[in-house]
Amino acid sequence: MRSTVISLLFIATLAIGGFVTSAQRSNQGRGQQQQRPNTSPTPPPDDQGDVIPIATRRVRLPITVLNKKNELVTGLAAGDFQIYEDKQLQTIESFAADESARQPFYVGVLMDTSASTAGKLKFEREAAMNFIYTVARPRKDRVAFVTFDDEVNLRQDFTDRMDLLQRAVEGTKKPGNRTSLFDAVYNFCDEKMRSAPGQRVIVLITDGDDAGSHALLTDAIDIAQRTETVIFAISTKGAFSGTIGGTEMGQVADRGDKELERLCEETGGRAFFTGDILALERSFTRIAKELRAQYVVTYRSTNDVYNGQFRRIEVRLTNKRDGMKVRAKSGYTALAERTAR
Repeated sequence: MRSTVISLLFIATLAIGGFVTSAQRSNQGRGQQQQRPNTSPTPPPDDQGDVIPIATRRVRLPITVLNKKNELVTGLAAGDFQIYEDKQLQTIESFAADESARQPFYVGVLMDTSASTAGKLKFEREAAMNFIYTVARPRKDRVAFVTFDDEVNLRQDFTDRMDLLQRAVEGTKKPGNRTSLFDAVYNFCDEKMRSAPGQRVIVLITDGDDAGSHALLTDAIDIAQRTETVIFAISTKGAFSGTIGGTEMGQVADRGDKELERLCEETGGRAFFTGDILALERSFTRIAKELRAQYVVTYRSTNDVYNGQFRRIEVRLTNKRDGMKVRAKSGYTALAERTAR
């Protein structure tokens, strides 16, 4: 009898030990998976893995208002705006028009370093650094610097130290081959913008079409919308030859230009097509001014069901003047996920 009890205890000990070992291996494997860069689309809401879903019902919406001359319009109040989500009028919870009342900017400058940029890197570095000095308010805003070619590399994480940013920008010298543009947007939004506690902006500097990304254009748009990231892009495809190869000259844009425009427009930003260094500088200046002139509206969605469906946003002006128009993101996919506020 005693030997039987001892045998049973020994078997039970082995079983418990095996369960603990299996759980440890499972946790270790899970930790290794989390360290890999995520370049695939976000899983549907019924497959969240180890992430505890938290509904993000509060929507933050940066809005740009332009007159018929495409000049920035300032001085509007909350009562001048109506926000619709899937055609349902929403209640504005907060409104910021004054620069001092806005949250800090978290700006990611993503620079293309593929092979075709080899002759332009010097100009792009200088213009990018001038933009960073212009847009970043001391001790308030944060800027990160990323390069992308065959790989996506975070050269400098969010910081307000200009010396660190300048060192990272000036240290970019050796170009790669491919242009992993959509991967750069997807990875940066997924890994950095979710936790950025401020107004989120990406500025893309690129001269080519996407080549070699795992993420699609729709993936990049979706995650930028869900992380409330506005994207501006500056195309240097004109090769600084004195001619502009994009839509500002009224020419028919190629597939890459159209994709860049769509990426920006559906997230509330704008694409610029430059042909020389002066146009590049003007584009950066325009982005900095636009960020300063944006209205930031927040509302809590009347729809509290997060089923992975796309929700379309429409911004209307209550007293629309002649030729006045608004620019904001087109909507977002309603997924329960954790983002910073």
